Amino acid sequence: MLKGDKVGLRARHEDDIPVLRAELYDDVVNASRAEGGPWRPITPGSKDPRLVVDDKEQGHVPFSVVELDGGTLIGTATLWGIDTHNRGAHIGLGLLPSSRGKGYGTDVVAVLCRYGFVVRGLHRLQIETLSDNTAMLRSAERNGFVREGVLRSSAWVMGEFLDEVLLGLLSRDWKPAPAG
Repeated sequence: MLKGDKVGLRARHEDDIPVLRAELYDDVVNASRAEGGPWRPITPGSKDPRLVVDDKEQGHVPFSVVELDGGTLIGTATLWGIDTHNRGAHIGLGLLPSSRGKGYGTDVVAVLCRYGFVVRGLHRLQIETLSDNTAMLRSAERNGFVREGVLRSSAWVMGEFLDEVLLGLLSRDWKPAPAG
């Protein structure tokens, strides 16, 4: 398990799937804002790649996020679009509604940075998020990500076009949190 100050990132367990389906993916608005495409229901028992991990897929590393204090499942985190030639990847996360607003997002981003830069040897990490997602923008910027641009009206979400913010962090600019 990868550990931060408040959270752990671990492999997806079978019993995580019903919780994630019910609390993240069955929420039409949340899923529409997070997925970059229209919401679709997930059939129980299906092998939907958003939930079921394919360990052979090298360009996508999904984690379940748990509280360090107690091990309660609180969300998902992903390093995706891994480009081994250019040594870059994208990061994303989704927290269960009851786990939002507690500083977990900032810690998840920090752990994903450590995984990307230290474990994977990447040079650049990137985040794309909706411009009104202040929690993700704050979590990214607290970890050293820099706003690199705005993709105007690039996301169709629930009947309207929204702007997306592009943030980047280079390994040389990353300042890992002190241990402890």
